[in-house]
Amino acid sequence: MIIPIESSRWDTTASKAEFVTYKGVKAVRMNRNGGQINIKGIVFTNGTIEFDTQPIEAEKSNFNPIGVYFRQQNSKESEYVYLRTKRDDSKRTNDDIQYAPVVNGVLLFNMMSPYDGPAPVHNNEWNHIKLVVSGMQMRVYVNDMDEPVLEIPRLESNSKSGTIGFDGLAYFANLTIKPNDVGNLSPLEGIDPTKYDINYIREWEVSTSKVMSRGKELTIGDLPKDSTQWSKITAERRGVINLSRKFGVNDTGRYVWLKTTINSTKDQVMQMQLGFCDEVYVFANNILIDADKNQFGLPLAKFPNGCLNIDNSMVNIPLKTGKNTLLIGVVNNFYSWGIIARLRNLSGITVQN
Repeated sequence: MIIPIESSRWDTTASKAEFVTYKGVKAVRMNRNGGQINIKGIVFTNGTIEFDTQPIEAEKSNFNPIGVYFRQQNSKESEYVYLRTKRDDSKRTNDDIQYAPVVNGVLLFNMMSPYDGPAPVHNNEWNHIKLVVSGMQMRVYVNDMDEPVLEIPRLESNSKSGTIGFDGLAYFANLTIKPNDVGNLSPLEGIDPTKYDINYIREWEVSTSKVMSRGKELTIGDLPKDSTQWSKITAERRGVINLSRKFGVNDTGRYVWLKTTINSTKDQVMQMQLGFCDEVYVFANNILIDADKNQFGLPLAKFPNGCLNIDNSMVNIPLKTGKNTLLIGVVNNFYSWGIIARLRNLSGITVQN
């Protein structure tokens, strides 16, 4: 199904776009800060989406994202893939392209660094893009239609069908949609590499969220009270406790407490790998043992570039014989928020879920 590049077939109410002829073909020319443009009358679930795109003025900026939305229900729920164009298009980096769903109103880009990849994006010529979407999985191709640049084992949005849209400073042309054409791509969720690793702490209790004033940090005075209400939260793929899915985003210092109980057969120091975004305050038996920040694009950013990753940090947790309460205060200041927690060694240790 070829989608005509004509104003009557597109919803431009939230954007600034022009319908032009560019390099001999009908195209949409997006303007700077123009927002998003959507196809009218399309509900996409599974199939193939193909289109051409060329960046505009990519040489003037080291970050000029060009994106495609699909299965978009509204501004709060959508799947999304985007290119990060750069001044020098001859250089390939691991963040040329990224899959980053919109979940509960939050673009989860800083939670999805495993789904970055290099891609051969050209600044001054058409780039041919193909997305193959089948149930829970997706493959993305850029210019080479034989070798995908991204393979997504599980699409993370809460939306299973919806519209298709585009954004970014670029031209878009030659759009084709093939419903239900998924080749040999399985609709079933792919393997989670952490699935059989029992060292991850996957079950927590979580408090309701609160907002603290700008510049404040969590202290012992902010610890949960006897009256604090708790609910259960379970890790998603890769051991991620996804607070964005549960609470959305505020970007003004919204925080929650995560709580678990660790039983130890002896007094010892336990090492815990801790991935997080954006801030964490770790208390063992109501004593602050670690506080850290992981902020994208700032000097405090952890590997990789301020995004959530099990290698963000290592925390030494002193345990006493018997029951120990582990509390982690998690603060959101920028896009998505959550943690990954993994114990390095389970000798003499059990986690009480």
